[in-house]
Amino acid sequence: MDLGLIGKNALVLGASQGIGAAIAEVLAQEGCNLYLGARRSEHIKALARDLNKKYEIQTEPYQIDLMEATSVEELCLTIKKDWEIDILLNNTGGPPPSPSTGVSDKVWNDSLQSLLMSTIRVTEAATEGMKKRKWGRILTIASSSVIQPIPNLGVSNTVRSALVGFSKTLSNEVAKDGITVNMILPGRIDTERLAAIDKTSANIQGITYEEARDRSRASIPAGRYGTVNEFADVAVFLMSSCASYVTGSLIRVDGGIIRSV
Repeated sequence: MDLGLIGKNALVLGASQGIGAAIAEVLAQEGCNLYLGARRSEHIKALARDLNKKYEIQTEPYQIDLMEATSVEELCLTIKKDWEIDILLNNTGGPPPSPSTGVSDKVWNDSLQSLLMSTIRVTEAATEGMKKRKWGRILTIASSSVIQPIPNLGVSNTVRSALVGFSKTLSNEVAKDGITVNMILPGRIDTERLAAIDKTSANIQGITYEEARDRSRASIPAGRYGTVNEFADVAVFLMSSCASYVTGSLIRVDGGIIRSV
């Protein structure tokens, strides 16, 4: 299947590792030029060199800290003035595990900035050019928790859910401009973030890390964790020309762990 991505330009945030890096590679395989954003400069520089060499696409690393409003403002100016973005992948790190109450103002404020406000502002900047060109794809990685809250992730459950309202509202506003706006919901994808959650779960339950992972996998109908490549393939399809009539949707990639219909 031709995904229609050859020569398109994508900004991939959170590209230094895990899900973000896997999505960047699949986009590169499809002939998409990449702007790679993340805090860890050396990681994205290395990834940019590697993808450029392997797939002969244009790549540009960009250091960005989504927790810093000024850093996000600078990125938005660059998008508006210097880049032509056809595809935006919003991918943010998660806040530390926590209950819903007793969380410090700093954790709440940092999470609101990095997960919510950064996504809103970057999306706003990218949408301007997409409207002019009458084509665009905006995909935001959230979590299965926006449908089924995850225990001990109170801050993440709350803030990511706000993005659902933003994305759905925006999707209706820009559909006529050829822009799709979707959210993709990972279940338990085998990443460093999931490993940290499993360690916290093990400590709370008083069991070993491996026991916590075994219990976690046993609760998934598929019986295993998902891989970053499985997740990336679905994400790239949603950012392709083939998904031109899919918008305002929450797409689950969760091995069946969300119990509701």
